[in-house]
Amino acid sequence: MATDGSTIDKPINGEWRTAKFGDCARLVTDRVSPQTAGDTPYIGLEHIGESTLSLIGHGTAQDVTSTKTLFKRKDILFGKLRPYFRKVIAAPFGGICSTDIWVVRPKEGVDAGFLFYTMATLDFVERAVRGSNGTRMPRASWDFLSEYELSLPPLPTQRAISRVLGAFDDKIALNAEMNATLDAMAQALFRSWFVDFEPVRAKQEGRWRRGETLPGMPAALYDIFPAELTSTELGDVPAGWGVCAFGDIVSQSLDKEKPFESPDAMFSHFSIPAYTANKMPTMDKGSTIKSVKSIVKLDTVLLSRLNPQIPRVWLVDVAADERAVCSTEFMVLSAKAPFRRNYIYFLGQTERFHAQVQSIVTGVL
Repeated sequence: MATDGSTIDKPINGEWRTAKFGDCARLVTDRVSPQTAGDTPYIGLEHIGESTLSLIGHGTAQDVTSTKTLFKRKDILFGKLRPYFRKVIAAPFGGICSTDIWVVRPKEGVDAGFLFYTMATLDFVERAVRGSNGTRMPRASWDFLSEYELSLPPLPTQRAISRVLGAFDDKIALNAEMNATLDAMAQALFRSWFVDFEPVRAKQEGRWRRGETLPGMPAALYDIFPAELTSTELGDVPAGWGVCAFGDIVSQSLDKEKPFESPDAMFSHFSIPAYTANKMPTMDKGSTIKSVKSIVKLDTVLLSRLNPQIPRVWLVDVAADERAVCSTEFMVLSAKAPFRRNYIYFLGQTERFHAQVQSIVTGVL
């Protein structure tokens, strides 16, 4: 409805209406001192994934000191500081949040889920960016966004749309959990075969014989593994296997892209926040990506250089015609023949590799 209480103008496709954002949503500004909030959950900008529409963590009121904003479950939280980061979530619980986060509630006749997905669109975010005030610390303007026009269907249709989109989000989350489980299983096999050399030890000790199948050691693979270990500068390795440097099996791409020079193009954006949230790239317009990025190519692995105490190795999939970029905090690596990128991916997650990377960074040998 309009701000004067009348119905929204300009019917579209029969029952659909054109409405201004300010007529559909209200900004909640209920303030509270954290000292009076006890163990109430606290959400800051750092807890909202960049372009992932997901919450990646939270603190408590005891973690902060300055005045915060109260929010309720299902309120929409929108990061107004640097809005091009597209930090927007539907609150899964009530609590307090940074004053750099808008707390938004739908007005009568507007579904909260429909409003959330509207605020998550690239069109809405671009509008927020255009109306931002400040150069180094741009903040979105509520008055400017209040004039944003959207197509508003009847309430039952709004609810149906938000249910469908919500079901897709749930499916994505479920698939991410399944992928994580399969990844962990594959990593366990890699460690058994290429770190602990369990098939070789089993053959050497007589626990695995030709034609037998043991856990993680199918009978068909028996002849692939040698039957004994030999000593090297890295310790015992399977007989006949060599020792080499990481640089002998990978090559690094240094090609760069300036997405902001193609403002209307869509980019698959592999960022540190996206990795942390669900290891899924975000789809962003070039106009919302403000810095130079590395080009992500076919059959590559991304290895993070940022905070090496936190291992981040990303097996990425991009199409030949896809414009894909990543943070320059990632190294874009390709496997040299005869190695495959899967080997690089799992090798990058091993404890030995991680320890060597940390020793190089800290200067400890």
